[in-house]
Amino acid sequence: MRTAVMECRVLSIQSHVVRGYVGNKSATFPLQVLGFEVDSINSVQFSNHTGYAHWKGQVLTAEELNVLYDGIKLNNVNHYDYILTGYSRDTSFLETVVDIIKELKKANPSLVYVCDPVLGDHGAMYVPEKLLPIYKNKVVPLAEILTPNQFEAELLTGKNISTEDDAIKVMDLLHEMGPETVVLTSTDLPSKRGDQFLVALGSQIIRKPDGTSTCQKISLDIPKVDAVFVGTGDLFAAMLLAWTHHHPNDLKTACEKTISVMHHVIKRTITYANGVAGPGNKPSPAQLELRMIQSKADIENPAVVIEAKVLQTSMDKKC
Repeated sequence: MRTAVMECRVLSIQSHVVRGYVGNKSATFPLQVLGFEVDSINSVQFSNHTGYAHWKGQVLTAEELNVLYDGIKLNNVNHYDYILTGYSRDTSFLETVVDIIKELKKANPSLVYVCDPVLGDHGAMYVPEKLLPIYKNKVVPLAEILTPNQFEAELLTGKNISTEDDAIKVMDLLHEMGPETVVLTSTDLPSKRGDQFLVALGSQIIRKPDGTSTCQKISLDIPKVDAVFVGTGDLFAAMLLAWTHHHPNDLKTACEKTISVMHHVIKRTITYANGVAGPGNKPSPAQLELRMIQSKADIENPAVVIEAKVLQTSMDKKC
């Protein structure tokens, strides 16, 4: 059923945990379920995510990353259709990732780089500030698909988002930096459906052979869940990669399927966590680990439960 996808290979450079789902553990299984071959490089290897009371592990250095990539290259198996990156907190490591992406794009000019620019959230950075100029000047310009949250989009553009028009302008600024698909995975904008919904927005430019372009901008209202989940951003980026592959010129459908996968996984997770924790008890980080394996059918064929609204569609030589 997915023979065309089976030839697609993804290089995913993200964190890894022994227990639970974050980084590569959150991205690899869903991509494999959808038929993608996934080669994983673990930027860190931790016992569990850092939201637990205790965690142990190791961090991959830039030199060690180069050693792993050299092994792939020496065997002449360094051909990829997609690159997916997430959390990184070291400048030399991020610079090495940039060098690898450039080399792989030379080998395959049609390679698509999906970048989740993990910088922070809710007004606070949780990576060193010196990473920001590397993202702005070197990483984002290489990306075809970018998935920042509102705070990250504001950091990258230097513009605040207070209204939907602000968000549209920020997405346009991000387009000017390089990516042709931008999705603001979450914002603080008010939903017309009430306080129980988060607003996500997306924008896609489709280049045509005659030099013209089509732009589409969409918004989605996402039901809020009163719990803290880890690894959802990594799952989102992986699913957006997969569904834009299936619907390359239809951001609306790709986002609807991506968000619907998220909805099903989170709903199953919170139902399980509340059941295990018991009435009146707050679920623990271990109980709130994403129910990924149990959601296999929803990942493969998500029932669309969240529909996107088209904000605007334009055809112009410059979008």
